[in-house]
Amino acid sequence: MSLTPSNMLPIGTLAPDFLLPSTEGTTVDLSSQRGEKGTVVLFICNHCPYVIHIANALAGTAQKYMAQGIGFVAINSNDTSAFPEDGMEYMIREKRDRNYPFPYLLDDSQKVAQSYDAACTPDIYLFNSDLRLVYRGQFDDSRPRRISSGSYDSTSEQPTGKDLRTAMDCLLGGFPVPNDQKPSIGCNIKWKPGFEPSG
Repeated sequence: MSLTPSNMLPIGTLAPDFLLPSTEGTTVDLSSQRGEKGTVVLFICNHCPYVIHIANALAGTAQKYMAQGIGFVAINSNDTSAFPEDGMEYMIREKRDRNYPFPYLLDDSQKVAQSYDAACTPDIYLFNSDLRLVYRGQFDDSRPRRISSGSYDSTSEQPTGKDLRTAMDCLLGGFPVPNDQKPSIGCNIKWKPGFEPSG
């Protein structure tokens, strides 16, 4: 695992569209998940300890804010041939076990991750009602504690989603989203050979 920060896509960027298969056996595009007040696009996966660390809090946060007009959608862009534990079969199980209330999509071509300049899992983007980027970065300051190779402890720091929640509260309240935004930190997206970012 390579610990990787967000690339911090420029504020004001228009959300790139997508059309991807979901764990429900349907295809989902951006417009179908667009919220009246805003839209959160998440790049996550099944096995990353940094995603696992926030998963339950993320599900609860999404449930709360979806009821207030914020759309949510999650995308897995990892190379599933090299990391089969991130394949669709396991995504279906992950969505069920985590009680994710949002669609969970597979970006097998990795083109959607490239269009969002996504770098890590989790990578989080909040767009306003016009689908212009107002927040990108971390869920909050909490991180899992590495015990040994492949072993992490999430009990010492409980995630709250404070950073994302603050941004969404500002959006819902009609206030400017703070410019002091911290990159997310997580596992690097597992790129297919030849798809790795050049920068």
